[in-house]
Amino acid sequence: MKQFLVTAAQMKRYDRNTIEKLHMPALLLMERAALVTVEEIQRLCGSTPCRVMILAGCGNNGGDGLAVGRLLMLQGYEVVYVIPVEDFYDRCTEETKRQIDILRGYQAQIFSTIQEGEYDIVVDALLGIGVSRPVEGSFQDAIEWIGRSRAFVCSVDLPSGIHADTGEVMGCGVRADLTVTYGFRKIGQMLYPGALYCGRLVCRQMGIDEHSFYEKPPHWYTYDRAACELLPARPANGNKGSFGKALVIAGNKEIAGAAMMAAKSVFRTGAGMVKVVTAAENRTALQQFVPEAMILTYTDEDAGREETQFMASLREAQAWADCILAGPGMGMGKMAERLLQFSIMESGLPLVIDADGINLLAQDKKLQEALADRPKKDQAVILTPHLGEFARLYGCTTTQARAHLTEYPLQLCDRLRCTVVCKDARTIVAAWKESQHYLNTTGNSGMATAGSGDVLAGMVTGLLAQGMTGYQAAAAGVFLHAAAGDLAAEQRTETSMTATDIIDRIGEAVRKGGSHAQDQ
Repeated sequence: MKQFLVTAAQMKRYDRNTIEKLHMPALLLMERAALVTVEEIQRLCGSTPCRVMILAGCGNNGGDGLAVGRLLMLQGYEVVYVIPVEDFYDRCTEETKRQIDILRGYQAQIFSTIQEGEYDIVVDALLGIGVSRPVEGSFQDAIEWIGRSRAFVCSVDLPSGIHADTGEVMGCGVRADLTVTYGFRKIGQMLYPGALYCGRLVCRQMGIDEHSFYEKPPHWYTYDRAACELLPARPANGNKGSFGKALVIAGNKEIAGAAMMAAKSVFRTGAGMVKVVTAAENRTALQQFVPEAMILTYTDEDAGREETQFMASLREAQAWADCILAGPGMGMGKMAERLLQFSIMESGLPLVIDADGINLLAQDKKLQEALADRPKKDQAVILTPHLGEFARLYGCTTTQARAHLTEYPLQLCDRLRCTVVCKDARTIVAAWKESQHYLNTTGNSGMATAGSGDVLAGMVTGLLAQGMTGYQAAAAGVFLHAAAGDLAAEQRTETSMTATDIIDRIGEAVRKGGSHAQDQ
C-alpha cells in the first residue's frame, strides 16, 4: 500500500491547510494526537496506572505531550510535567498555552526543571519536527537525562534531536522505544540513523490526510505492504514471447556467478525468454544454473577485432530482445567497454546498467553524454548503483552521497535523463520527469551480501521486459527484491542468508505482491 513521506515544511503546510482551509480547530487536532498516542502507549505498556514524566517543549509538539499527560492523569496515572525553560509560559505557542491553562485548571503543577525520581514511562515532546540546528542548553540536558533513564520512552511525532528531513542526529537525540507520528511518516524517520532512534514507529491518523495537500502532494512515498499495482498483468493467452525477451550482458571469464544470478532473477520475475551474453568460459556453469537461458559467448580474440561473428550475432540478439541488462560481473576490460558502448550508442532498447557498467560509465564522460542524448529518449534507461558506485558516477564522496540521499539521485537522473536506483540500507528510486519518487523502507541487513545487487538488476530487467516503464520496473523491482530478502531472512536468518536465497523467495514475494491474471 502506498504511503506518502513528508518533509517538516510539507507537514507544517498540511497542518496549516487543515486548520485554515478545512476549518479544523488546532486544539482538536492536538487532542486527537494525544488520544492516539495514549492508545499506543497503553497497547505496549498496558493500562495499569504508573508513574509518568512528560518532558515538553514550548512549541505545539510540547502541547501534544501535555495533552497526553492530562489524559493519562485522568486515568489514574501519576504524572509529572516539565517544560525545561525559564518563564516557559511566555515562550509557548498559543495552543500550548491553552494546554498549560487546562492543566492548571486541574490543579496540575508544571516544573521548569527535571524532577529526579523513578519513572515507568517518559513522554518525549521536547522538539518534534522543528529541529534545524544542534540541540544545546536545557534541551540537551533533558535529552541526556532521558538517555540515562531506565523508563519506557515514547516520542511524540519524532524523537527530539532528529532532523525530520534527513534523519541526522542534531548533536544529541532521544532513543525512543516507541514513536507515534501523525498523519504521515516523515522522511527522517525512514533514513538512518533516524530510523534507529524511532524504535517502534506507529503512524496514526488524527485529522490531517490527503485532503490537506491542496494540489501540492509530497514528493516521496514508500510501500508498507504488497500492492497489486506493482506487477504487470499476465494475459491468460500469453506466450513466452509476449512475456518479454531480455538480453543479459554479464559475467567475464573470471566471474560467472553474476551472470547466473542475474539471468535466473529475470526469469523468476516473469520474463518469458533470456539470452545471456558472456565469456565463453561461463557457458557450462550457466547451462547448469539457468538451463532455460540461451547463451551467446565471446572469446578474448573477439575483444581485439573490430568486426567478428560475435558482433554480428550480438546485433541479431539485440534485434530479438525487448530490453538489455548490461554490467553484472562484466569487468572493466576492452570487451566490457565495447559491450557497454554497444548497449548505449547502437541499441535503442530499454536499458538497465548495473555494477561494472556503472563504473565504466563513471570514467567516460562522452559515454555519459551519449546516454543523456540517446535518440529514443522514450526508451527507459535505469541505473542501479550501490552507494559507492553512485558517488563515483555523481562525482562526490560516499559520505556526501549518504548525507544527500534524497537530493543527489534526483540531480543525477535529471543530468543523465534516466531512472536512478541508489542502493543502500534505504534505497532511493528517482526518475527523470517524475514528480514523485520512491524510498524503500523494507529489507534487512542480510541482503548486504555478494550477488544481492545482481539479483535486483535481474528482477528490474524482468519487469522491464514485460512492458513496464523504467520507473515502474525500478520501484516494483526494489520493493519485491526487499520482500524476497525479508522472506529469505525468515527462513535462513539475516546472518546466514545468501543472494541465491533471495532468488529462491522471489516467487513467494511476487505471489504476495498481488500477481494477477487478466480475464479471458
